[in-house]
Amino acid sequence: MKKSITIIITFLFFTFSFAQNNFGNPEVDPIHIQKTYTDWSAYQSKNIMLSRDFVALDPNSKEISKESFLNLLANRNYIPIRLKSEDSTYYYKLFLIQQNSDTSIKATINQIGFDAHKNFEMEGTQFPKFSFKDLNGNLVSNESMKGKIIVIKCWYIHCTPCIKEFPQVNKLADEYKDRKDILFISLAEDAQEKLKVFLAKRPLAYSVIPNMKVYMNESLQLNSFPTHFILNKEGIIAKVLPNFESLEVALEKESKL
Repeated sequence: MKKSITIIITFLFFTFSFAQNNFGNPEVDPIHIQKTYTDWSAYQSKNIMLSRDFVALDPNSKEISKESFLNLLANRNYIPIRLKSEDSTYYYKLFLIQQNSDTSIKATINQIGFDAHKNFEMEGTQFPKFSFKDLNGNLVSNESMKGKIIVIKCWYIHCTPCIKEFPQVNKLADEYKDRKDILFISLAEDAQEKLKVFLAKRPLAYSVIPNMKVYMNESLQLNSFPTHFILNKEGIIAKVLPNFESLEVALEKESKL
């Protein structure tokens, strides 16, 4: 009798625990997705956005901090997979990388995790002081942008992903053109004359500040391009983002605050 009661209690406990979770099974087979680097890369680029807000889960489905999650991706042997959910919340869970998987998968995940962790650590900090002139001679500084949401794109002419997203970021800037409290500026490594020639053929709907290589390397310590920043109205870094897709999502959220 006691054994039966114990079984029932155990069953009810696990049923109750499961009911408290709004997530289900992985949206893809974690093992199958690792069969080739191409399969994993296609999934990663379309479905995993580490810069966004998400519930982080360890391999045992235990909730952990986002910082711990990114640190494990950067230094251990895990792959992130999104779980099916009953609500709009994103749930990312860690799964072990298979021993027979392409070694490039682990190496790439470690690098992605490292970059994402580095970006995450910058969020909530004050954006470094600066005072520069854009290509039109306008002064752009922390002081001149007080009280506004600032979107910053960091790039250079020979960065293929940076240029590829021009049509998308231009469209985004156009969507917010009537918001006087949102400014779009870009920091470019290249010299003024080179930028003017380049942008004459490929326009960018941001204020463009030239000769920013030293500032981006030393003050921002960037090693990945493009990198996007969203600063809140107090000049605090709200988000650091690696691409247009994550920028679009984050700006929509920030613009409603």
